[in-house]
Amino acid sequence: MELLSNLGLGFSVAFTTTNLLYCFLGVLLGTLIGVLPGIGPIATIAMLLPVTFTLPPVSALIMLAGIYYGAQYGGSTTAILVNLPGESSSVVTALDGYQMARQGRAGVALATAGLGSFFAGCVATFLLAAAAPPLAEIAFKFGPAEYFSLMTLGLVLAVVLAHGSVIKAVAMILLGILLGFVGQDVNSGIPRFTFGIPEIQDKLEFVCVAMGMFGFAEIIRNLEKKGDRDVFTNEVHGLMPSKKDFKDAAPAVVRGTLLGSILGILPGGGAILASFSAYTLEKKLAKDPSTFGKGDIRGVAAPESANNAAAQTSFVPLLTLGIPPNPVMALMVGAMIIQGIQPGPLVMTSKPDLFWGLIVSMWIGNLMLIILNLPLIGIWVKLLKIPYRLLYPAILAFCCIGVYSVNNAAVDVYLTAFFGLVGYVLIKLDCEPAPLLLGLILGPMMEENLRRAMLLSRGDPMTFVERPLSAVLLGVAVVLLALVFAPAIKKKREEAFQEAD
Repeated sequence: MELLSNLGLGFSVAFTTTNLLYCFLGVLLGTLIGVLPGIGPIATIAMLLPVTFTLPPVSALIMLAGIYYGAQYGGSTTAILVNLPGESSSVVTALDGYQMARQGRAGVALATAGLGSFFAGCVATFLLAAAAPPLAEIAFKFGPAEYFSLMTLGLVLAVVLAHGSVIKAVAMILLGILLGFVGQDVNSGIPRFTFGIPEIQDKLEFVCVAMGMFGFAEIIRNLEKKGDRDVFTNEVHGLMPSKKDFKDAAPAVVRGTLLGSILGILPGGGAILASFSAYTLEKKLAKDPSTFGKGDIRGVAAPESANNAAAQTSFVPLLTLGIPPNPVMALMVGAMIIQGIQPGPLVMTSKPDLFWGLIVSMWIGNLMLIILNLPLIGIWVKLLKIPYRLLYPAILAFCCIGVYSVNNAAVDVYLTAFFGLVGYVLIKLDCEPAPLLLGLILGPMMEENLRRAMLLSRGDPMTFVERPLSAVLLGVAVVLLALVFAPAIKKKREEAFQEAD
């Protein structure tokens, strides 16, 4: 009954004209950036963070959330029609989706992706609503030691699940933590690591780092790419799948939804890992795996369901524990802090309208997306014909205006440009910038909880292993780190990511 009462509050908040408008704007923009390759939800949300200053907190978070899960829908359109995934989580969808399009079944593939995404999004949102209250109750029992251990585990999981070299992932997280230390000391208030630059004596502006790493760096990288897009120009018709298509796709959708819902909660996992894992599972369960990669409908249904489910459940650790499981959620933490909201279990009790309004808006957003995506396929394909050289100046100008508006300081634009170059260099060195953002967000929080735990224990570091829950979390982190460096596990991990590529 309490859940129904809370959902009733959420509906009353989400169904206001203002919040419906921002929900629609978010999913529309999310679909658009999912369709346009090379932009992505991370860069878009980073660009829009300054805009959230002027919006009510609920409307701002509803819009940003809509961009994230909306991008999962849009990415499948280009993956199927053009063999060019607009979103990284749609890479796997292109394997069978594009082959279906070439066989004259583009409409069926798009409908399967849309309906599977809608089902997964609705189920995962219900799981989020059901799981959040008990998890928040557990979170209230956490002390500083437990929070420090939990954040340590989160960063270790980000290393385990990061794409590419383990050493590079660790280096990126450590660099992010170091950047998080720039500014005033937590206790004394004395500036540190500022190199005498007064503009960063408070802290490094999160918007500058995020927009530079994921906005400017992506623009530079995309400008390197050459060649025309092979646009699928045949008319898309016959959107309704046959009975056989439903029979084949339905079990894959259910399995993808459940797998994505679980993997979305894991730090560092998210939609990319979920879509790849769901595709691999379907291939393992198939009686004839050779049909995959040749237009098998299960190869579209499973990954699309998984990536949308993961996008929704990734809000669980953010809203209940205040821990971002992936870079997009780290940006959401930044948006909450900008609005003066401290992420964590207190959000549910202190801001119930925000908490439940956001959850209910996901159901509304998923309904909007299924209505938006199927009729507008023709428009999305035409957008792909716009040369990128005409798009990037507008994106760059919007980024600069947004960064400047945060503090009305030109130095923020220079810092963003600097981090854009740093991000580009990291990309060229095959270092994922995403773990850096997690380190940047969690670093100061870890330091604060470390100091609190040490103060409460009067300087005794054994407090982290004497408290049972803290000891378990640290133990799991140590075991995972040891396993990922073990030669056999390391080799299998590299093979798995090579297959994903």
